[in-house]
Amino acid sequence: MATQMMTLSLKVLLISASVAVISGCSSVMTHTGGQQGYYPGTKASYQLLSDDQTTWGLKPFVALDMPFTAVMDTVLLPWDMLRTDKSARAKVEESERRNQAINDVIPPVTAAN
Repeated sequence: MATQMMTLSLKVLLISASVAVISGCSSVMTHTGGQQGYYPGTKASYQLLSDDQTTWGLKPFVALDMPFTAVMDTVLLPWDMLRTDKSARAKVEESERRNQAINDVIPPVTAAN
């Protein structure tokens, strides 16, 4: 009886650990990819689910992962609130916005023919 209980506990632990390791993928990817904002993994999962270009083979995995991603985004919420570092993408976008603002104020020079 004790052996069966130990085997059952081991199976439950192994399955739980496996689910924990493979879950929250969207949250981890968006946080390591430098996306800013709150709940970026959940937003990315929702976009994948609502996109017509996403294949039917991927949607069940995204739907299965979405609750875990929401939990991981909630755990990482303090990090999102305090994060001040910017990714290379965010720096380039900020530079483009500044350049566009300058170009809106000072129109480009046109050559007179």
